[in-house]
Amino acid sequence: MTGRSRRRLPFCIRSSLSAALLALFAAFAAAPAHADPCADIAKQLARQIEGLKINFTAANITYLTHPAAKELSLGCRGKDYAIELYAKTDRKMKPEFFNLVGSATALIFTVPKDDATTGTSRCLKRMGIFRGNNITMRYRRLNLECTRTRTDASITVRRGKSE
Repeated sequence: MTGRSRRRLPFCIRSSLSAALLALFAAFAAAPAHADPCADIAKQLARQIEGLKINFTAANITYLTHPAAKELSLGCRGKDYAIELYAKTDRKMKPEFFNLVGSATALIFTVPKDDATTGTSRCLKRMGIFRGNNITMRYRRLNLECTRTRTDASITVRRGKSE
């Protein structure tokens, strides 16, 4: 009976292999954990805007709640956009909704609150008989899309990936 012969790697290969594994382990151990930027923005919104609460996060979309809006969400890293704010309310919009959307837009996209409120209210107020129920406009490097149905009005504020 012959015993199995075991092959041994040469010393230089063994030492370089162990050094490579040690370096790989050190690289992964030293890398800091990165938080989701969308979650950070949602937490900042909840701290800054009174009455705003974070509901849950699913598929890069953070759902928020506020008394002035029926639906409110913050989306991150879509196909054509970097960050997106979506807000929906009744067809007859209240000043609290304009203030909420303007404040959230200012915080998310880092524009002055006056400019954000002006742009979002301009888009929402343009919907009507003469211009129709779907308005798309651009204001201060933001893409604004306002839509109105028989019962609801909504606005989507985006900034493109290239901006």
